[in-house]
Amino acid sequence: MRSSRTDWLVLGGFCGFLFFFGLAYFGLVGADEPRYAQVAREMLAGHDWITPTLGGKPWLEKPPLYYWQAMLAYSIFGVSDWAARLPSAVDATLLVTAIYLFLKRFRPGFELDGALIAAAAAGVVGFARAASTDMPLTAMFSIALLAWYAWYESGTHRYLAAFYFFLAMGTLAKGPVAPLLAVLIVVIFAVAKNDSRLIWRTLWFPGVLLFCVVALPWHVAVQIKNPDFFRVFILQHNFARFGTNLYHHREPFWYYLPVALLGLIPWTVFVAASLVETIRVWWTERREMLASEDALNVFLVIWLAVPVVFFSLSQSKLPGYIVPALPAGTLLLAEYVRRRVTDGERPGTFLIVLHSLVAASTMVPALLIQYIVLQRRFPWGKAAAISFTFAAVLAIGMAVTLRTQLGLRMLRFVTLVPVVLAVAAILRLGAPALDSTFSSRPLAGEISRLENRPLPLAVMRVSRETEYGLAFCRNQVVDRYELGQVPAGEHLLVAPEGSQTAIAKAVAGRRVSYLGSFAPQGLDYYWVSAVGMGQMAH
Repeated sequence: MRSSRTDWLVLGGFCGFLFFFGLAYFGLVGADEPRYAQVAREMLAGHDWITPTLGGKPWLEKPPLYYWQAMLAYSIFGVSDWAARLPSAVDATLLVTAIYLFLKRFRPGFELDGALIAAAAAGVVGFARAASTDMPLTAMFSIALLAWYAWYESGTHRYLAAFYFFLAMGTLAKGPVAPLLAVLIVVIFAVAKNDSRLIWRTLWFPGVLLFCVVALPWHVAVQIKNPDFFRVFILQHNFARFGTNLYHHREPFWYYLPVALLGLIPWTVFVAASLVETIRVWWTERREMLASEDALNVFLVIWLAVPVVFFSLSQSKLPGYIVPALPAGTLLLAEYVRRRVTDGERPGTFLIVLHSLVAASTMVPALLIQYIVLQRRFPWGKAAAISFTFAAVLAIGMAVTLRTQLGLRMLRFVTLVPVVLAVAAILRLGAPALDSTFSSRPLAGEISRLENRPLPLAVMRVSRETEYGLAFCRNQVVDRYELGQVPAGEHLLVAPEGSQTAIAKAVAGRRVSYLGSFAPQGLDYYWVSAVGMGQMAH
């Protein structure tokens, strides 16, 4: 009991720091974070739990799970950047908790190692701190697969019911990709075992009914309220997104290999070692392996590979697509550690040194993040020398510790040291630069301080990131000059530096006053009079 209580305290502390601490240190970044956050705000304001809206118009790109979670967070804590990110942090914590409970029940002795390895993977930490649909999908999908394997090993139908429930939640998180990937993983595993009955046993009628009860009502309701839903969501944002480059996210076929390796940092080296070892044993001792508890390793390899291969075939690629594969890699490592420690085996010197170098190297960009963000280049010089020296000392300390008698028993502990230091450095040193360079929050603050009263806002030739960021920060529809959305009344305008000539042409016959500049993002902001109030002013 004392050990279990200590485990929960350790998990709570690490999840609290890695996922929750400093969520408000910099504003929402990119196009997706402020857009999703604003959709949830509009749904809450309109008391509408069915139709996602953006700018007062239906926004049918994604299902509602993230929006519902953000609406709940807004209701409790108010609308803010950190409240918008709270759902992903909570879902990541739920994922880590599920991994701990699964290992404690089915692979006892190393449950804390497995949970902390999953929590500290770079891709998990990054998307746990983002206002997006990727972590909700990853958590629900991963818990569903853990529940399925728990059923497979125990035969207990409550686990199969949990599989269908969380698969339905995954469908509400990001659509049909959740059941599609789950079907592929289960079918491939059944084929590997040469057990077709496993597929039919999985098709459990009460579970299928539970899936439909959870997943279908929202889909039916939103289709009734929005007849375009099927075309926009299924045909456009699922089939067309997968089969074409409609949304301009084309990347090479091999794109997800480096993305997966980066997402598994700092565990990449040992995950690769465990992957190679599992495939080698599977190849040479297939029947024995699949008939033993090591079948879990085969299942994890399939789970890791299927999302990577599937999305590699897609014509539209974004890093977040394969986050659901990362928990499989971390679990594969946890199993590797458990087997090696149980058998008394120690890792080779080469693996230890390489792992230490990869894990400690994260400190270099973390310590230099302010220079990298502001200067847009790697700052070779004294600061870099100090960072490399610190990382080298850390790597040596890690390698020496892992070469002791305790070996892999210390892997989790020594590797978490650079993870915690890197996250702390990014939040402490990099947050101001990230906020001023990539978030619209400081720009919106500067503009608001110049207003005597709230005015409509328009943009011209700026990125979608700026447009959506300003829309969230100011909670208003932002017009775009290029689309002919030039407000007839008095309004504010944000445009790139040196845009006076283009602005004069766009609002000919109206008075325009330069208000100021936001240098970190190369933007100027102006006051534009109502129609018929005069000429250009500087």
